[in-house]
Amino acid sequence: MPALFLSHGAPPLVDDVRWVGELEKWSKDLPTPTAILMVSAHWESAPLTIGATDPTVPLTYDFGGFDEHYYRVRYDAPGAADLAAKIEALMPDTEGVRHDPHRRLDHGAYVPLTVMYPEARVPVLQISLPTLDPEKLLDLGRRLRPLRDDGVLIIGSGFTTHGLPFLRDPRPDAIAPTWSKEFDAWAGERFAAGDVESLIRFRDLAPGMPYAHPTIEHWSPLFVALGASDDPEQKGDQVIDGFWMGLSKRSLQLT
Repeated sequence: MPALFLSHGAPPLVDDVRWVGELEKWSKDLPTPTAILMVSAHWESAPLTIGATDPTVPLTYDFGGFDEHYYRVRYDAPGAADLAAKIEALMPDTEGVRHDPHRRLDHGAYVPLTVMYPEARVPVLQISLPTLDPEKLLDLGRRLRPLRDDGVLIIGSGFTTHGLPFLRDPRPDAIAPTWSKEFDAWAGERFAAGDVESLIRFRDLAPGMPYAHPTIEHWSPLFVALGASDDPEQKGDQVIDGFWMGLSKRSLQLT
């Protein structure tokens, strides 16, 4: 099973015909997972925290200012208690693991899944980002790597650029700002080169900074996916590119 870095989009992603089509095609080209493990930019909690395994726990509607119908979305995927136990067993004794039975999938997790796996038949579990340190997240991904042998699809869900404070045009088809285009082009080149060292040092090396990532949580899930892959320095498959609201939706599939 591959590992993915996915630019996930806000709740209105589901209204974007082109992006929906890209996500649908991507999911159809993937093997059917036994379970899905989501690591979203929208949940930072240390130590590593495992989310709800009870599918009756409400989704986490962690956004504001959208139409009411976005707050009525449901995604009743089965819980993944077995996966939660496996993750806890993979963590070293020196690092604690918490459980939060009241926190279910946030929009970085469930919004793309409503498009990719709309029937919600595959068990889904979300874990927190316990740190934003790229090296430590690579290590976390390496620990999670054996789950792929059990058919678990590991998804790091962020956004290749996320300079929301600097956007001036809220339309989905807005022209991308220069800082977003420059960072996106750099990211595409670094992905194609398998240049993990530069990806780690993005704050110093990438054009468009700090505007592309005034905070870094949307870039951080990339490193979990890279660590969970067979080789973080591989030239992954850049399945989706382009922009939405001027933000880069470049997404990566890794073997």
